[in-house]
Amino acid sequence: MTSEYRHIPVLLAECLEQLALQTHHTFVDATLGFAGHSREVAKILGEEGTLIGIDQDEVALASSSATLESLSLGNAPRFELLRGNFGDLDELLVSAEVPGIDAILFDLGVSSVQIDTPSRGFTFKENGPLDMRMDPGKQTLTAQEIIETYNAADLTRIIRAYSDEKWASRIADFIVRARETERIETSEQLVEIIKAAIPASARRAGGHPAKRTFQALRIEVNSELTVLRQGLDAAIRWLNPGGRIAVISYHSLEDRIVKDTFASFANRCTCPPDLPVCMCGKQPVLDIVTRKPILPTPEEIERNPRARSAKLRVAVKR
Repeated sequence: MTSEYRHIPVLLAECLEQLALQTHHTFVDATLGFAGHSREVAKILGEEGTLIGIDQDEVALASSSATLESLSLGNAPRFELLRGNFGDLDELLVSAEVPGIDAILFDLGVSSVQIDTPSRGFTFKENGPLDMRMDPGKQTLTAQEIIETYNAADLTRIIRAYSDEKWASRIADFIVRARETERIETSEQLVEIIKAAIPASARRAGGHPAKRTFQALRIEVNSELTVLRQGLDAAIRWLNPGGRIAVISYHSLEDRIVKDTFASFANRCTCPPDLPVCMCGKQPVLDIVTRKPILPTPEEIERNPRARSAKLRVAVKR
């Protein structure tokens, strides 16, 4: 496990500014991780505030609990850490017994500690088992099971849909062919298969050739896009009037879902466009704060290369 990046919260100053937190607010960190954002939020909330952190990873929760407890603040907020997936946000917030929330942050994607732990199977840079489960204690489907059991058509579908991989069909064919002669159990094996499937000329640009396929498998294993839609819908329901939702995404699929979800709650009218007066009575629920996403500065990217693809979108509840 490395610590080089795990305590570097992405777009921290921008998040704190956009969340517009006040001392009495109830704040939810839907992707707590190692409390990089929440540590700074706690300094704003004060003893009248409430901080609720959610994460699937027991190691992250234990570390974050120690971090928040160690804050030498005379006016530290009440905090409650919950183990779970933000796709179950309704149940989690009911268990926390809060009537509503004033701000919520989603920092999507895989945490640095998960990437940097080869045994979790997320990384294509080091050898490890093909796992990729965010919550191994509750999830059963692994990347290895997908590799072993999905047919070529289904492999092509998920690789293409979840990563825009140009060579999806060829990669799927190579996987199916390879598994006929040996079990594909490690990230190193899969990387070699992907490299063989992608022509050498195409491997010279665009980063590591296995990056997109590994992303697609991770999304499929964890149903990330479905969970994201569920979490966003629930978060918007729980927001108090004037409450803010901020989402940091790291690839176009996530960002598109966030953008479309915000737009759907900001434009609720279902009347025909040529109707001069709204007759459906569906009022907007959100106002979009960021018409274009906020991006990290070159200085932040230099400090933390994993912030390179980050996009922050923010909306406020009416």
